[in-house]
Amino acid sequence: MKYPIGTQTFSTIIENGMVYVDKTALVYDLAQKHICFLCRPRRFGKSLLISTLESYFKGERELFKGLKIDELEKEWVQYPVFRMDFAQGGFEDSESLKKTISSYLDDWEELYGVESKYDKLGLRFSKILAEAHRKTGKKCVVLIDEYDKPLLDVLMDPVEAQNRAVLKEFYGTFKVADEHLRFVLLTGVTKFSQVSVFSGFNQPEDISMDSGFDALCGITKDELKKYFDGEIRAMAVKMKCTKGEMYRRLKNQYDGYHFSEGMTDIFNPFSVLSAMSKKRLDDYWFATATPTYLIRLINRSKTDIKEIVGKMYDKSYFMDYKADTEDPLAMIYQSGYLTIKRYEEARDQYALDFPNNEVRKGFVALLANDYCGRRNDTKNLVLDINDMLKQCRLDDLRDALTGFFGSIPYDANYQERVWSYESHYHYTLYLIFNLLSCYTILTEKENSRGRADIIVETDDYVYIFEFKLDGTAAEALKQIDDKGYAEPYAADPRKLFRIGVSFSSEKKNIVEWKAV
Repeated sequence: MKYPIGTQTFSTIIENGMVYVDKTALVYDLAQKHICFLCRPRRFGKSLLISTLESYFKGERELFKGLKIDELEKEWVQYPVFRMDFAQGGFEDSESLKKTISSYLDDWEELYGVESKYDKLGLRFSKILAEAHRKTGKKCVVLIDEYDKPLLDVLMDPVEAQNRAVLKEFYGTFKVADEHLRFVLLTGVTKFSQVSVFSGFNQPEDISMDSGFDALCGITKDELKKYFDGEIRAMAVKMKCTKGEMYRRLKNQYDGYHFSEGMTDIFNPFSVLSAMSKKRLDDYWFATATPTYLIRLINRSKTDIKEIVGKMYDKSYFMDYKADTEDPLAMIYQSGYLTIKRYEEARDQYALDFPNNEVRKGFVALLANDYCGRRNDTKNLVLDINDMLKQCRLDDLRDALTGFFGSIPYDANYQERVWSYESHYHYTLYLIFNLLSCYTILTEKENSRGRADIIVETDDYVYIFEFKLDGTAAEALKQIDDKGYAEPYAADPRKLFRIGVSFSSEKKNIVEWKAV
């Protein structure tokens, strides 16, 4: 099986016999619309979707032989297609953005014999579209990939407003030239709908949370089994497990994305293809890029990630990015680091959480390193803690955590570090414990009387942690008993430990630890 890893051109995939998960029935449905917008995480197949639409609207029927769209489309009309890709290049200043757009326009003006009479990019593009319509007798198709990269490159920089103004003027074309347009699609990682990018024309139809297009990008569980059954079987043999166990591991590592109330399970396509190709599980998607713009947003807003996962939100709260917000939730969701995990129809609200192990481990490790001001990653520490919990070596666990807190620079991350707040210690341990992918980690688990700080469930043990700042370990243990945090495990065959931990705001570390 040939894997199109790094290949985003539809014709190349088909002509070279690479595996192609047939999305063309959805492509056909999408092509019946007028002006649309699709938000999906990076490396989720947006560029391949754009390329597929390009071949379809150019009438390249031979490429689609044997695919579902070949049965649906009867006419195969050739339209003038205008494709722009902002994925390549940097846009650290508005002149770079203008030059990139102008380069596309230069080529199209030459192609259709248009003499440029305007300085404004939008007016030039309007003239090109009108002339293409006149000369071909067919309305135009416009496909724009990664429309938001010129904004993400300069997020929270004064240049962002300049680039936004350039894009607003350019996208205003779609209002002026509407009579010349057959179809328009803009794709991106984020939806900047509230920062005037699209205000120059009627808002595009946002299909990002349309359940009919959940599977437009990515791989569903049915597609995984249909196209990769033999590969999963081969991976199972190599990893010495059953095919069912191999599927479960793939699901835990790469599945878990949901893009609407339809709750269709979507696997990360880049990670799945990479895992099939290399016949091993690894953090392929997360390793391809570091979400530095999200870390900047989180630092600026002082966001506590544990405070936003698992909570219920109205759709508009996490789908619309506002330039003046201090809340990065929408950006974290749209970038693929959180996803929909539950939908409550009665309230029309959604709960967000990490989609899978790959994303949770990678993103939390990044947050932990940044929050704790550590240059080296926390991988070795986490591996050690994993073994200590598995073997019930609680004294070693105490020493490891004490050493970790002692290594954190006092001025790490936020200059106004609140070492005197219990939440700081709780958040630090939340980040560390959430890197333990082998175990069930519950933070602030509620019952009718209170919330346990952290509960770790392993195959053989249950550990209930309670933290006190400038208090005593005995007080922490008493709270576990008084609040009944251990009661849900009364009939559990695993051995249970209650662990009270006291921190000192003066010493900025653990000063007392009792485990019973």
